[in-house]
Amino acid sequence: MHIENFKIFSDLVESQSFSRAAKLNGVTQSAVSQQLRAMEKHFAVLIVDRSQKQFRLTREGQKLYDSAKEILHRYDRLVSDLQEMKKVISGTIHISTIYSIGLHELPPYITKFLKEFPSVNVRVEYRRSNLVYEDILHNSVDLGLIAFPAKTRQLDVIPFLEDRLVLICNPDNPLAKKKSVEISDLAEEEFIGFDQDIPTRKATDQMFRDAKVDLEPVMEFDNIETVKRAVEINAGVSIVPSATVRQETKQGLLKAVPIKGANVTRPLAIIHRKGRVLTPAMKKFISTLTGKPYKDSGDKSSEAKEKAAS
Repeated sequence: MHIENFKIFSDLVESQSFSRAAKLNGVTQSAVSQQLRAMEKHFAVLIVDRSQKQFRLTREGQKLYDSAKEILHRYDRLVSDLQEMKKVISGTIHISTIYSIGLHELPPYITKFLKEFPSVNVRVEYRRSNLVYEDILHNSVDLGLIAFPAKTRQLDVIPFLEDRLVLICNPDNPLAKKKSVEISDLAEEEFIGFDQDIPTRKATDQMFRDAKVDLEPVMEFDNIETVKRAVEINAGVSIVPSATVRQETKQGLLKAVPIKGANVTRPLAIIHRKGRVLTPAMKKFISTLTGKPYKDSGDKSSEAKEKAAS
């Protein structure tokens, strides 16, 4: 058995999809099936219960998966430790990010990082918030960037920035003349919102409830760029992260107005799967985003050993 065999098997179990496991490992779906049969033959056990319609491991298959994860973790830790010993900062970092962060917050950080570590390749995928979480949990990517992070037992969440939410409107809208607005000022406005499953939409809905303003969006979109275009043509007003409209306000296409009397901060965070071994390059990238050295919170066992030794 090679380490690649355990990696393909682990991805198959976690995704419960032959096609996804194939894509993650750059092989064909047929190759994944052949790999599974080869492992069953090698260990002389049935790994997957083929009498079930849904993907389900046998007892032996579960034991093999648990051991494969341990082997992979030890291997990844070894590779990371050797790179740190050699002070090597290289490799590929695969990031999944929501559109607003990826398009408006992330670029200067990537520019700074690549200037310092030109041997690292950074790959960025732009995704809806729920798909970023899915990518992380399925080990499809290394790091995720999300807003209003949801904390779960399977994730490590690292805060790195807080943005402010602002009202945006067409410069001809009467609200554009105000120095600031309250949520109650929007009661009679046509409101353009994000789709209901997007965290920023949930935050604005809570603003309306807290202010006792009954306001239903006249339009709903799944990304920041479409929301901005709708406001530009004066189809309504919206509430968006301030960083996403810097260019449009500078060009006079939109007016951004501060909001009073509401919780208007939008926390941004880096997420990765708990227990995942991060390469030196990934740690340096996290440090670039947070502005401080990365501390591996997942390796508590080594910390305990160090304290005991002292």
